[in-house]
Amino acid sequence: MPDFLEDKSEKKVRYIELIYDLMFVYLVSRNADLLEIHRGFLTLERYGLYLVSTLVILQIWYASTLFINRCGAGSLSEYAGLFVNMFLLYIMGQGIRMNWSVSFYPYTGAWALILLNLALQYFLSLRKRSADAWERRHDRDHGLMLLAEAAVVLLTMPVYALTGVALTPVALLFGFSAGLITRRSDALVPVDFPHLAERVMLYVVFTFGEMLLGIAGYFGNGFGARALYFALMAFLIVAGLFSGYGWFYEKLLDSARPTAGHGYMLLHIVMVLALNNITAALEFMRMEAVPDLPKTVFLVGSILVYYGTLLLTQRFSERHLATGRAYAWIATGFAAFCGLMALLYRRPMASIAVTVIFIFAQLAAIRWGGQKREK
Repeated sequence: MPDFLEDKSEKKVRYIELIYDLMFVYLVSRNADLLEIHRGFLTLERYGLYLVSTLVILQIWYASTLFINRCGAGSLSEYAGLFVNMFLLYIMGQGIRMNWSVSFYPYTGAWALILLNLALQYFLSLRKRSADAWERRHDRDHGLMLLAEAAVVLLTMPVYALTGVALTPVALLFGFSAGLITRRSDALVPVDFPHLAERVMLYVVFTFGEMLLGIAGYFGNGFGARALYFALMAFLIVAGLFSGYGWFYEKLLDSARPTAGHGYMLLHIVMVLALNNITAALEFMRMEAVPDLPKTVFLVGSILVYYGTLLLTQRFSERHLATGRAYAWIATGFAAFCGLMALLYRRPMASIAVTVIFIFAQLAAIRWGGQKREK
């Protein structure tokens, strides 16, 4: 058997996992094309389509990552399953950008096939398990839940044909609720948290990379002073956000923590959504035709959601930020940021500069708070 298919005693993130994750980063970033301005700003219908389609992709990533973490052994069947899912993800990614009435069936069919493929992988794993009853129950429970979710997804197709109503959000909620149904067996088969944390960290890093690539769009109309200014501010914003996440991951995360993994991954799904929203908001900030108030609210809200999820990751940390002053500085920074953005929302060049100052002030407060706790 080739070396890259050998099962190692210490689980490492394999190359195929990185390629697989790049598919999801690519698709989520392409879904951002749905965030088009219509009559001044985003419509709720358009944003809802973006949100649901992005969460569907991230839910597949969530289920795939937990399978590889708990059951992945680098087998030929596992690799074949991952490549099949990659191709099906292409179909989903293409479908969401077509006319929905035309693309609903291939999109939904590909989604169901991915879930069936994952269920098959769990049943194949079940055959290889030892006599450990809890491991066998874990694989069986997850395989059956994925089959049930695939059935719900397939059911949305005749419903759509008969009524024109897409029940995609229902199937999505069913998939995310699976963790509640299988929580007992999950609790007794904890994830390999160092592997999971590294896998999630790499996905977030890829997302930051997509943000940096997105800044290149600022130069679409040349190298004018305005384009350079907004490109620099956007670059500093991404750098500051990335540095904050890097500090939490390197300095605070408890890699030996036993966990079922669901909470950690769900936090990062919200974080990835917030980062993609920030990318879109930065694009809106430079557009003079986009109304000032909604684009400012969109940027501020997305940044606050990002920091909220970042602070909540302390649940999985070896040590938390120092209480008292550090949190007071962070809260004061949030209040000042919201107040200044409210005052300056008609001046995008000033408000984006305030955003840069806020992000680096938060980075300083986070680092200072962590160092105080360490001492």
